[in-house]
Amino acid sequence: MGETSCSVPMGFEVLLEHVGVLGRFQILQLLFFYITGFIAYTHILLENFTAAVPEHRCWVRILDNGTLSDNGTGLLSQEDLLRISIPLDSNLRPEKCRRFVHPQWQLLHLNSTLWNLSEAETEPCVDGWVYDKSYFHSTIVTEWDLVCEYQSSKSIVQVVFMIGSLLGGLIFGHLSDRFGRKTIFRWCLFQMAIGDICAAFAPTFLVYCSLRFLAGLSVPPVVANAFVLIIEWTRPQSPAVLAMLTSYSTGQMLLGGLAFLFRSWITLQLILSIPLLVCCVLSRMLVESARWLVFSNQLEKGLEELRRVARINGKKNAGETLSIEVVKSNLQEDFEDNAKAKISIFQLFHAPRLCMRSCCLSFIRMAHSIPFYGLVFNLQHLGSNIFLFQILFGLVTLISRFVPFLVLNYLGRKQSQILFMFLTGLSILVSTFLSPETQQTLRMVLAILGIGADTSGFTAYSIHHMELIPTVVRSTISGIIELFGRVGAVMAPLFMTLAVYSPHLPWILYGAFPILSVLAVLCLPETKNRPLPNTIQDVENDKTASRKVKKEDIAVKITQF
Repeated sequence: MGETSCSVPMGFEVLLEHVGVLGRFQILQLLFFYITGFIAYTHILLENFTAAVPEHRCWVRILDNGTLSDNGTGLLSQEDLLRISIPLDSNLRPEKCRRFVHPQWQLLHLNSTLWNLSEAETEPCVDGWVYDKSYFHSTIVTEWDLVCEYQSSKSIVQVVFMIGSLLGGLIFGHLSDRFGRKTIFRWCLFQMAIGDICAAFAPTFLVYCSLRFLAGLSVPPVVANAFVLIIEWTRPQSPAVLAMLTSYSTGQMLLGGLAFLFRSWITLQLILSIPLLVCCVLSRMLVESARWLVFSNQLEKGLEELRRVARINGKKNAGETLSIEVVKSNLQEDFEDNAKAKISIFQLFHAPRLCMRSCCLSFIRMAHSIPFYGLVFNLQHLGSNIFLFQILFGLVTLISRFVPFLVLNYLGRKQSQILFMFLTGLSILVSTFLSPETQQTLRMVLAILGIGADTSGFTAYSIHHMELIPTVVRSTISGIIELFGRVGAVMAPLFMTLAVYSPHLPWILYGAFPILSVLAVLCLPETKNRPLPNTIQDVENDKTASRKVKKEDIAVKITQF
């Protein structure tokens, strides 16, 4: 998931008005980032389909070698051969991971109720597996036999990818501030494209995991820098920001549709990776953030980019009147405020109330990520039609982003979050104990309710979070909080590895965390109709209610899963 926190001073807004705030340049920029965004987001969820686990059983000589044996098995049906070769599990279905050491001919004459009474010797699938290819022609599971004792390998791939995402946010976030948004965006886009194209031809599972880790490193900087460039060339309040948020829901729906059309994991991997190379070539036309250039002491380059945007927006005269002196005069106050706003992270430890808020917000952020990724990473555990689930999840998350704006004004920040998080946890816990055979529809409805409630709760949380953290440390604390969000994204697939002990345990954890986060929400103050705090002292003294709202207070926080 990526995050951007930005406060745009009035001085720079004057320059934006001069070159055009929402002209041809911004529209083209938004279109490019929208397309890149929904393609990039599909790579987070690839293993839902490329690592789907088809129905399988042990390979058996008399059943699968394609020749008739000496004992006349050619006269028997496939069902009879399966009956004497594979034992049944507790649900009277053929075992997936064991077979009889020798054919049990006597089972042909036993009543089905006595089928499980056989004490014949069994063994693991020493000769491999046979897979049902009616849903998927091939996946990495069938490629490298990641079933039975290796069944947790799918979760391991997702853990590796999300660890890469966590590290990528930390490493490339710093590099973006040092070398520029455009440079890091282009490099990471190229890195993700090459990593996932090569993954389609990985010779071993270990190489595949390594390449997916490389792709995971690239996703956060691609997403985050797209947001930053949009915000720094428009305004935080721009509709372009909301449009970018919807691109990730579009990506979920796109993935479900393409996975339905292309059932081979290699084909799907390439279909979603090669367009990133095209986007990488087109990214040469992007314009670097003039704001970053100016505040990085590259005034001439910043001025050049401002003039370029003015030309694209058809404001040639405005571009000609811009000069270094004009830029300096407009941003003189910003330079001074920027110098005053530099506060050491260690000062936070001397502010107990702010520390408490930060800890609560960090836990809530993690509690949002765990059920969200728990649901979107494990569609196959919710039902058989994972293509439909993927499309529905995308549609629901799209709609759910708008729901909090209808609820927040009536219930406030705290009550809205409590409602949404409780619904998230309850829906997951209830569906955990429903039968997948007889209550499939109800399980699907609860899963959709859970993903929708979590998305709505996260939107409400993002607004509440913005209003709790003071302006002078908002970026710093937001970075710390987002780190916990990525830790939650790593924990979600890691919990699924516990399914070998109990199939219900991962889902109980997915449902428990959002309910526990309600306790953290209760520890936070309500901020409805209260101005944003500017300083640490505002938080410690809790004087925000008595201050007047100033334009300088305005800061919008944008966060994605």
